[in-house]
Amino acid sequence: MDKIKVIHFQRKPRPGFNYSIESIFNDLRCNLKDRVDFSVAVSRCFNTGYLSKIFNILEAAFRQKKNTIPHITGEVYFLNLMMRKETSLLTIHDCRFMQRKMGTGKKLIRWLYLKAPVKKAARVVTVSEATKKEVIKYTGCDAGKIQVIPVSISTIFQPVYKAFNKDCPVILQVGAAENKNLLRLAEALEGICCRLVIIGTPGKQEIEKLLSAKINYIIKPALTTAALYEEYIGCDMVSFVSTFEGFGMPIVEANSVERVVVTSNISSMPEIAGDAACFVNPFDINDMRKGFLRVIHDDAYRETLITRGRANRLRFDGIQVANAYYTLYREMIQNGEVNHG
Repeated sequence: MDKIKVIHFQRKPRPGFNYSIESIFNDLRCNLKDRVDFSVAVSRCFNTGYLSKIFNILEAAFRQKKNTIPHITGEVYFLNLMMRKETSLLTIHDCRFMQRKMGTGKKLIRWLYLKAPVKKAARVVTVSEATKKEVIKYTGCDAGKIQVIPVSISTIFQPVYKAFNKDCPVILQVGAAENKNLLRLAEALEGICCRLVIIGTPGKQEIEKLLSAKINYIIKPALTTAALYEEYIGCDMVSFVSTFEGFGMPIVEANSVERVVVTSNISSMPEIAGDAACFVNPFDINDMRKGFLRVIHDDAYRETLITRGRANRLRFDGIQVANAYYTLYREMIQNGEVNHG
């Protein structure tokens, strides 16, 4: 059987930026290299301003190839607007950008990033049921057009034993954007003897809160995947108490390294964690505090969560995720959802 041909359309990466989407699809290409003939088309312009978007849309249209599936891998969903109708595949990771806009700007962004691209696409993939619901809410898309395929965990994240430090645990916080909830986290940890390692760049307000709460913290702005893995190995537990997430990869990474994770009981996080996390209300500082203290002091509870994490991480195996994409690619070819020239 001939290999399926797929082009992965990707954003132009910014220096020093997180390349998580690119890493996800690089792993996918590696896992499917024997069955799929991949090529990669990186946009020539950064995703800033409408002129650059127009250029990238036109460029993407000219990069289409005969009998090849154009798969837009994330963020630049509008790249299919000048492509042939109902031949492209979109993978949508989250809709958080909709929360940052108001009024007319929000309507325009909804049309450009979601409504028009989803209508034009043959198929849509979301990384969680929570994101699927968001896409349907913003676009009115038929649920049958959307398939949920989770993000796979990198094979670099392997179990490493560490005796839990109950006296002064190292808490790893992955991410420092507004939705990562650092202000409430600082209040929740106030008075708890711990060391907080923050991956990302907190804002001035977050720094002031950490200082006023007398949190012993260290900031590590940008790390490679290998360096991030070392931080998981060195920590005792992981904090991921976000107010919104399209997926929640740190939950799976924590499960894979066998570290307990405290996460939110809203958005996509319960879906991704299953029963392998300590759940807290991210808007209730007292509830957050109780969660951290329970993990620190309750040995049996902590070990139960680690055991459950071993099972939960299997849902995000790279081969399993790759097979789901391959089945979808094959269905698109069989149904004629591809540019025939």
